[in-house]
Amino acid sequence: MSFEPPTTTKALLERARSIAGFRLHELSAALEREVPEDLRRHKGWIGRLLESALGADKGNGAVDFNALEVELKTIPVDRRGEPRETTFVCSVPLANPDEVRWETSRTRQKLANVLWIPILAEEGLPIADRVVGSPLLWSPTPQEEALLAQDWREHLDVIRRGGVDTITAHDGRALQIRPKGANAHSTTWSVDGAGNAVLTQPRAFYLRTWFTASLLARNFAR
Repeated sequence: MSFEPPTTTKALLERARSIAGFRLHELSAALEREVPEDLRRHKGWIGRLLESALGADKGNGAVDFNALEVELKTIPVDRRGEPRETTFVCSVPLANPDEVRWETSRTRQKLANVLWIPILAEEGLPIADRVVGSPLLWSPTPQEEALLAQDWREHLDVIRRGGVDTITAHDGRALQIRPKGANAHSTTWSVDGAGNAVLTQPRAFYLRTWFTASLLARNFAR
């Protein structure tokens, strides 16, 4: 199994297709990794396993395949191909909301080119027996980007006005914000309505399941 970074998106996609159908214990054995018993204390383990298998070269870059400008996203699905949970995108820039714009945002960088790899992960299926699915190399359509940009801008407008603590998981049509930290006591800096620094919980952007379900259904139905 090759660990060198792929040099083209075609090579990346071919490599991803070559591991489709593997169970996670088979892929782990090939990479000489241990399969954890649960993911609660090993968050991101599946993503890191796939990064190793595919030769990710993130380094200090914004995305997993830095040279190709491609982000890797694994997505747990049921047997119908329906996503089982929302998809983490990146952290929310709480400390400097006035300094970021959608066009140059980390969120847009993360979602500009995504290699989606579904993972069959039905309820009750052991981690070791979960199956790597067929990959999809995706970029948002103009309509999808417009929707994501609108959600992002509306969220950031609220944060700039000092309303970060008023944002709930119900806000945003495709892109929601939820707390994300090492634990419930994690804090980071944000701003209040007067522009003063205040402490709050870290937040992250997540794609809603209807959005990821629609792009998977549309592309795999071709």
